[in-house]
Amino acid sequence: MTVLILGATGLVGAKCVQHSLADTRIDRVIAVTRRPMDTSHPKLTNLIVDYEHLEDYADGMRADAVLSALGTTLKQAGSPSKFRRVDYDYQLRAAEIARKNGTKTFVLLSSGGADAKSVLLYTKVKGQIEAAITKLGFDRLAILRPSLLLGERQGHRPAEAMATWVSDRLSFVFTGALKRFKPIEGDIVAQAMINAVQKPYTGVRLVENLEIFTWAKS
Repeated sequence: MTVLILGATGLVGAKCVQHSLADTRIDRVIAVTRRPMDTSHPKLTNLIVDYEHLEDYADGMRADAVLSALGTTLKQAGSPSKFRRVDYDYQLRAAEIARKNGTKTFVLLSSGGADAKSVLLYTKVKGQIEAAITKLGFDRLAILRPSLLLGERQGHRPAEAMATWVSDRLSFVFTGALKRFKPIEGDIVAQAMINAVQKPYTGVRLVENLEIFTWAKS
């Protein structure tokens, strides 16, 4: 099996690469990045691309399954239009190429609260990309909607720093109705994404935050 990973240098994407390389079910890993990776491995192919011209790299994007952890923040992007360019345009173009190349399984990292009709830019765009990729008709599409992600990543993100503090010291808060908002480690999300490639389902599966913990174990 060949797995292609988008967003391979981010918090979840980097963990997807790490786990995929160690997974005996996976024979080849194609990591799509803008810049060369520091990682080397016999199973790893680092496909360096210009996302503005992604179609130029279509021949190198042939895989049985795609794991998309591509994304940014409004602060990193610099404007709403640039944020949408990464989280919507780039991901949709990659998904279209994968579908045309015959990829059967697509695993999308979305977000809790994703809603195409949301008044919030982040959750609105996440909902819109979910809908757009669903329309492409992959045999199997798993959409993961984690709560706040925990783990080491580049740049300071106050909301995630607060989530880490709360998770470490006030874990008892996330019980009852609040349990579904429990922050989740990026490493757990990555393992769930890899397992999603192997799970026996067809069509579209929405995997909410609590179910991600379960998928990571099976």
